[in-house]
Amino acid sequence: MATTNAYTGNTLVPSTTGSKQLTSTARTVDSQSILKRLQTELMALMMGGDPRISTVPVEDNIFCWKGTIKGSKDTVFEGKEYKRSLAFPNEYPFKPPKVKFETACFHPNVDVYVNICLEIFQDKWSSSCDVRTILLSIQSLLGEPNISSPLNTQAA
Repeated sequence: MATTNAYTGNTLVPSTTGSKQLTSTARTVDSQSILKRLQTELMALMMGGDPRISTVPVEDNIFCWKGTIKGSKDTVFEGKEYKRSLAFPNEYPFKPPKVKFETACFHPNVDVYVNICLEIFQDKWSSSCDVRTILLSIQSLLGEPNISSPLNTQAA
């Protein structure tokens, strides 16, 4: 069964050895380790029972997740729930996922296209970062915006 990666549009297809490969001729990816890591992280999130964050794959596509983040207590975002999406690259965890809000969010670090500016998506990314860390970092950013690096200057 082939799996399409929403991040790149590439399709992973089974090879004769049983592992999956990119249909692109540019390179082969050890997709089994990527799939295993994503499945492990998803299970940890689902079993973790953290009421502030939720996530599920989109139509059984392990490379594309949707879910919610709840605003932190004692912030202007308290009581609000924001839908968001994650799209994982074939190079995950060595490259970060693309994360976007699906719900409008007036915030200094969220632009009008609902892209999120968070340091761990740029120069502070590490393969040791996991999805739970990403989601909790976004939740923290809601309550403590980085006004020195605004995407939305009107909200700063």
